[in-house]
Amino acid sequence: MVTGVLATRPGVMADPGERGRFGEYGGLYVPESLVAACREVEAAFREARTDPAFRESLAESLVLHVGRPTPLTPARRLSAELGVTLLLKREDLAHTGSHKINNVLGQALLALRMGRTRLIAETGAGQHGVAVATAAALLGLPATVFMGERDVERQGLNVFRMRMLGTEVVPVGTGSRTLKDATSEAMRHWVAATEEAYYCVGSVIGPNPYPWMVREFQRVIGDEAREQCAGTLPAAVPDYVVACVGGGSNAAGTFAGFVDTTARLVGVEAEGGAGAARGSLGVLHGFRSLFLQDGHGQITEAHSIAAGLDYPGVGPEHAHLRDLGRARYVTVSDEEVVDAAVRLARAEGIVPALESAHAVAWVIRAARTGELPPGSTVLLTLSGRGDKDISTLKELV
Repeated sequence: MVTGVLATRPGVMADPGERGRFGEYGGLYVPESLVAACREVEAAFREARTDPAFRESLAESLVLHVGRPTPLTPARRLSAELGVTLLLKREDLAHTGSHKINNVLGQALLALRMGRTRLIAETGAGQHGVAVATAAALLGLPATVFMGERDVERQGLNVFRMRMLGTEVVPVGTGSRTLKDATSEAMRHWVAATEEAYYCVGSVIGPNPYPWMVREFQRVIGDEAREQCAGTLPAAVPDYVVACVGGGSNAAGTFAGFVDTTARLVGVEAEGGAGAARGSLGVLHGFRSLFLQDGHGQITEAHSIAAGLDYPGVGPEHAHLRDLGRARYVTVSDEEVVDAAVRLARAEGIVPALESAHAVAWVIRAARTGELPPGSTVLLTLSGRGDKDISTLKELV
């Protein structure tokens, strides 16, 4: 059984309403030509999420095509080394190798429901692109994925996987040639094709309703983990819930399952791409949130060893959770990330995606410094597997 499929709960991380606002963040900052398209997506999602047939179809797809529920794995050797109890929510074991497929299947089914005939997407690390290509092949839809040239170079394996699945991959050579620029190009393409194309956003970013909708499709992670923790931990709820954050979809999905508990929520960002940890208020890609900006309010380039975190901002709901004090956002360095990936591999036989290794790196550091009290229980969402990063790791380890 898959729990948490489009569940509804009151309070924090609830429905942001028609304005799509999480406090002062979110909203709909798009050209007039896209307003109607976004409103149509919102209306379709609001209708679909209350339709038993849609919910059943999504739940069935998550079981048959994703392999849900994913397990909760005790990291026994690393726990003993750190003096804490570390539990890994294994999204790396989901089909395609990451959590991205949860959201993509939901949006692809929504696209069919809306009568759209092809998918458009952006990707950074390539995991979202692979998930889109997989869903497109499964449902018989053509797909076009925009990807920064720099990411095409460092994520060659995922580029090949997308093309093998029949998806067109379009390299983007503008700007920093990374996720930010791929997102901009995908949105420009959507402007000219709203009648027949569906834009499948990969994270909790973008104009309303995407931040909310993506979180709802990803909350299956947190709801499953909460049920699994209840059957595993004496206290039922972990002391800490930790996940990496770029745009922040795996973290949002995880946090949604625990936001109404006593668990401390920690989002871990790249030191060179931090939004919630040290960004300032701005607008990009159709939403208002916290971004890296210069003194003139211009978006500055982000940097991360992990292509999926190479984004200059954070999803609006994460900015809101930070303001409320409900979640804390921290950063780790590239060096800490590589060390954490190696340590997890050698202690537990799991090679994590470099994105996920950010969360592992913070747990290792916090245990060493005493920020994590000895004996703490920690749930960590391992958002993806490290196959795609082997060439990068090979150069550094």
